[in-house]
Amino acid sequence: MKLHELSPAEGSVKERYRKGRGAGSGNGKTAGKGHKGQNARSGGGVRPGFEGGQLPLYRKLPKRGFKNYLFGKQYTVVNVESLNKFNDGEVVDAAALLAKGIISDVAKNGVKVLGEGELKKNLTVKAAVFSGSAKEKIEAVGGKTEVV
Repeated sequence: MKLHELSPAEGSVKERYRKGRGAGSGNGKTAGKGHKGQNARSGGGVRPGFEGGQLPLYRKLPKRGFKNYLFGKQYTVVNVESLNKFNDGEVVDAAALLAKGIISDVAKNGVKVLGEGELKKNLTVKAAVFSGSAKEKIEAVGGKTEVV
């Protein structure tokens, strides 16, 4: 078999439908849009959820439930594994993480260190929050954790 002998399966490829291409096409003139009106115009139609000026359903329904994004703390997350880029005995804080390119910015509430991966360096880590496993792993290799 050669490349020029390849063809799609029978019936799998349909020709695309060309609206508004003359009376003979079966869909000419108004191209299925009827006569005049908002939907017949270029760019016509209404946005999703619009009910002709009537108060839409999504505005009638009560807003319910707790939304944590209003109150939750936002941290920049760093895993223990990525701290291996530092040398033994170094002090790791938000500025050092930015300088090494491990994080791109510091969130509103600071840096949170999580325990994903293995740490092989003895470091002093300064962060806003430490997960339990991260604290264990840092202290297991002789490092220190300081809450800033």
